Amino acid sequence: MMKRKIARVLVLPLAMVLLLSFNTAHKFYVSVTNVAYAEDDSAFQITSRIFIDDLDAVLAERYGIKAKLATPDEAKVADEYIEKYFRAKFVVMFNGEPVHYDFLGKRYDTDVIICYLEIPKVQLSDIKTMTVQNEVLTDLFDEQKNVVHVKWNGNKKSFVLIKSDSKGMLNL
Repeated sequence: MMKRKIARVLVLPLAMVLLLSFNTAHKFYVSVTNVAYAEDDSAFQITSRIFIDDLDAVLAERYGIKAKLATPDEAKVADEYIEKYFRAKFVVMFNGEPVHYDFLGKRYDTDVIICYLEIPKVQLSDIKTMTVQNEVLTDLFDEQKNVVHVKWNGNKKSFVLIKSDSKGMLNL
């Protein structure tokens, strides 16, 4: 009887260790982008939140640079390559035509980089449709999901964009 109790005491922790060793942490590949029309500025203000390590990895893979984002050794050209990447992977269209946006900069918040973009001088009355194409990180991670929230004049529309369906369109 005593041997059984000792065996249980030893086997249970061993079983837990074995079970936990097969449980790998699941990594989520997601970004969240907010596009909001600011009436006072007549501009669409855009913030995009992306995991730092994922953006660092895609900059290395796509451009061959070690950006070392959010570290004291961050590459001096990091902003330039982040903007270049956004221009290739994030497109906004009004009435089917791509529009220019300004890359205003970035900041870090724990493990996330927040990129700031702006489409200035927007005449909302001239826009019939708006399309947002967000392929950020889909070239590196097949599981990547890009959530986009668009707000204008009290209206709100959200999209979950993936590699095979990277565009969301709305009527303004």
